[in-house]
Amino acid sequence: MHKEGEEIHIDETEASGGSKEGVVRWVLAGGLLLAVILLSITWIIPAMTTGDVEEEGTVSGQISSMEDGSSDTDSIVTDLGDDEATTQQDRTTTEDGLEVVEN
Repeated sequence: MHKEGEEIHIDETEASGGSKEGVVRWVLAGGLLLAVILLSITWIIPAMTTGDVEEEGTVSGQISSMEDGSSDTDSIVTDLGDDEATTQQDRTTTEDGLEVVEN
């Protein structure tokens, strides 16, 4: 800061009260890069270590297990025991003169 006659001249750093080194940009860029790396690691490592059991949980894994000829259906329900389809008439009853449709 210097004075020329009645005028006071202040440079940009003194007027803003701080310095302009751009450190915040570097901190934000570093944090973003670190977040991308950590999230990628948490996704890639489990994807690489997927075994046969986890693979059958995907559609492509189910297709490949069907092509192998294996008939292991531990967790797959294939027959619900209801071979006849219910019609609208089967679900409609009359109570007090009104038709009641059960869902």
